[in-house]
Amino acid sequence: MPKPNKYLLVLLTTVVAYMLFEYYRPKPIDWQATYKNSEKIPFGTQALFELLPDVMPKSAIESVRLPAYNFLTETKLPSRSNYVFINQSFTADENDLKPLLTYVRRGNNVFISAYSLPDTLGKVLGFKADEKASDKADTTLRQNFTNPQLRSPKGYNFFHDDGRNYLKIKDARHVTVLGRNARKEPVFIRIQYGKGQFFVHNLPLAFTNYYVLDTKSSDYAFKALSYLPALPTYWDEYQKQGRFDEGQQSIFRYIRSQPPLNWAYYLVVFGLILYAIFAGKRTQRIIPVLEPPKNTSLDFVKNVGRLYFQRGDHDNMARKKIQYFLADIRERYGLDTTVLDKTFVETLARKSGSSPDETTQLVRLLRDAQKSISLSEFDLLTLNRAIENFKHETV
Repeated sequence: MPKPNKYLLVLLTTVVAYMLFEYYRPKPIDWQATYKNSEKIPFGTQALFELLPDVMPKSAIESVRLPAYNFLTETKLPSRSNYVFINQSFTADENDLKPLLTYVRRGNNVFISAYSLPDTLGKVLGFKADEKASDKADTTLRQNFTNPQLRSPKGYNFFHDDGRNYLKIKDARHVTVLGRNARKEPVFIRIQYGKGQFFVHNLPLAFTNYYVLDTKSSDYAFKALSYLPALPTYWDEYQKQGRFDEGQQSIFRYIRSQPPLNWAYYLVVFGLILYAIFAGKRTQRIIPVLEPPKNTSLDFVKNVGRLYFQRGDHDNMARKKIQYFLADIRERYGLDTTVLDKTFVETLARKSGSSPDETTQLVRLLRDAQKSISLSEFDLLTLNRAIENFKHETV
């Protein structure tokens, strides 16, 4: 029997190892701004959508997957209600705009938060969504409400926004400014139209998971939405996810909608049935495969860690990292970790076999972290890198 080619084995092993690495490595955080109420990524809106019923207990919250024209003309609606749009860009052609204006004129309310708004809507309501030049970008620009009861003493900073967008008011007769940025430019306005109201907001990032779950800005979205009266509320998802939900957006639905593909589908099914009847008999029974028990503890720890990291709770995560590392030192080397002094460093370096310089640097990071009031993402990453290097050297 010929011996296998060792170079081929090395190549095959390398390829398999790389595939396993790519498959099992943690997925990077998706920072795409989708504003979808079904996504948990930082710039989705699942958190706000799920918390709204608690904030508006007397109001039913319903997701809408129809164009504004179809929803407002073909759906039986209550006498008064709210319609909410939170998008990167709000689009409304003439067919959508006319029933939307009629809807508000009759006493209903529309809340729109988007960076890009159609000029046709702005001309009717007397405003324009404008944008500063790129050299005016300012990620530290703070936002606040004009109502003293809603104002935050320090204001709100949405640092993923470049601070260039604002609303230019052209006809102030029916416009009330509800929020401004630090440059005193309007970013949130209310427009009386007929018996109803339009609420136009120019910073949709404020309603995403990242800022709704951040303690420094979590109340902003709910304060903004508190201007809506307690009425049945419809949340638009059509402009972000289309007409069908995930279960409906499938290849099978498309196949069934096309007559040629539908006939091909029936032929395949009929052929499989014939195969099962005439050629599907087995010559022996299937030997069941017993899967070994899986250790899901590591996956659980990784998921919890990733959750802390995505929510930006870096201080809490870093302190837990220190706590577990010191517990491991006590158990492995029998050292007292109450006082991290020079004697502790020398003893740990001697027992672990790690170099004195790296051990000294690691213990210094631990002491500084314990004394720090709040640890940042950089502190967490630096501390984690030092601990992992120490563990790698002392294996």
